[in-house]
Amino acid sequence: MKRVIWIVIDSVGIGELPDAKLYNDEGSNTLENIYKSIDNFSLPHLESLGLGLIDGVKEIPKVGKPRGAYGKSIEKSPGKDTTTGHWEMAGIILDNPFPTFTEKGFPQEFIDSFQKEIGREVIGNYAASGTEIIQKLGNEHVRTGKPIVYTSADSVFQIAAHEEVIPLEELYRICEIARKRLVGDLSVGRVIARPFVGNNGNYTRTSNRHDYSLKPTEETVLNKVKDGSLAVMGIGKIHDIFAGEGLTDVLKMKNNDEGMDRILEFMESGKSGLIFVNLVDFDMIYGHRNDVEGYANALKAFDDKLPQIINAMEREDVLIINADHGCDPTTPSTDHSREYIPILVYGDQVKSVNLGIRETFADIGATVCELLGVEKIRNGTSFAKEMV
Repeated sequence: MKRVIWIVIDSVGIGELPDAKLYNDEGSNTLENIYKSIDNFSLPHLESLGLGLIDGVKEIPKVGKPRGAYGKSIEKSPGKDTTTGHWEMAGIILDNPFPTFTEKGFPQEFIDSFQKEIGREVIGNYAASGTEIIQKLGNEHVRTGKPIVYTSADSVFQIAAHEEVIPLEELYRICEIARKRLVGDLSVGRVIARPFVGNNGNYTRTSNRHDYSLKPTEETVLNKVKDGSLAVMGIGKIHDIFAGEGLTDVLKMKNNDEGMDRILEFMESGKSGLIFVNLVDFDMIYGHRNDVEGYANALKAFDDKLPQIINAMEREDVLIINADHGCDPTTPSTDHSREYIPILVYGDQVKSVNLGIRETFADIGATVCELLGVEKIRNGTSFAKEMV
């Protein structure tokens, strides 16, 4: 294969996992619940690839002759966050979940030493919605210059600051300090810079977010492809999620639409290898805010633009589309949900087959390795021979 175009549709889960009860996620089904909630909702291009034929799907229309291979996967690692999902699909299966601090926030001893090193006091330090906490504490932050620290049900240490109060460069420096300090029992999956703008309690987050992840604990599919003398082209959050490991080329993006344009840019470059993108808007803008209509419209926009990617593909190219977890906007929770992820694969040489229910997200990464003819990752079973 010349290229694999790998698109992660962030948070677009397709039904609760068998252990969803342990995560208080019973009833979550991000994709199908959106179909149920929005009249005459349709994603014709994804449906044409076999979306409605995935095992267990009831609400999504089924096509008679799907254009691609289709299936879904269980998450073998404990957890339901972005880093866990991406690491697993790239070949790392975690034995223990990343730590969370939803009940009491981060230990005061850590906060004290962190404040001393950054030269500022902080406010917050509790679990909250990011959009809500900046409205609640934004005025105090603007008045005092104290960064807003908060967390969520995910393994994250988030720092919000007004761009005119704490310049981006300083906010990023503060986050880098936090990343270095959050080790051992405090080793959260991600430190996230959350800049915002506005005034008088009317604040909005900007697109200058930056994630600082732990470095992957072992080699991933990205390393294997790079070591095979092929390009590994990361778009958007991919660089942050993997701490830059295994990437040869990087492009930033402000939103899903721009992310799709960046894919086309890399395709036009003619480089062989892996094009890997995370489309975060579904999760960040709509899922966490329980915005069902917004989530639905974002899915339609992605589906409408998908033919541009397909039409730009060459004979040896393979397109893989999958999620990393769920974030059902129809449930009371605003957190991620423990769900199966859909898998859709398209290409001139890809047969229309049911890939079934995969035992781990790592099967996707193993398949990428086989498609590109590079060394295997440690975990996962490739389904390349089943469909090519």
